[in-house]
Amino acid sequence: MSPNVVVGNALAEGEMRRGWFMGHFLTPADDPRSLSHLEMKWAVHKAGEGRPEWATNTEATTLSILISGRFRIQFPDQEVVLKSEGDYVLWLPGVAHYWCAEIDSTILTIRWPSIPGDSMNLKSKAN
Repeated sequence: MSPNVVVGNALAEGEMRRGWFMGHFLTPADDPRSLSHLEMKWAVHKAGEGRPEWATNTEATTLSILISGRFRIQFPDQEVVLKSEGDYVLWLPGVAHYWCAEIDSTILTIRWPSIPGDSMNLKSKAN
């Protein structure tokens, strides 16, 4: 039987899954955090840390919100810099991106729906 109230720490619980702490990948399936309609990630990135290749989601929409720091996300036609607490960027399925923490940064990312195998690396980014 699943509990009616769940208390935890996003940073600690996501440690084994690159920050993801809610979504389809949690077991057992009756855990209230095991969801197919969304997944959530709490990420703490050191200055200079980044994703070195283009990636996309086939079906999921993504929303990233800056908690603290300065965080750059590159899209094929646009660069977005999240620099003030609460700045966010939302992108639709099929939009390629890569990112870099310009200074130590904390980001909350929500992706929906939560589908196994939906995220994929595309190719090395252009220099």
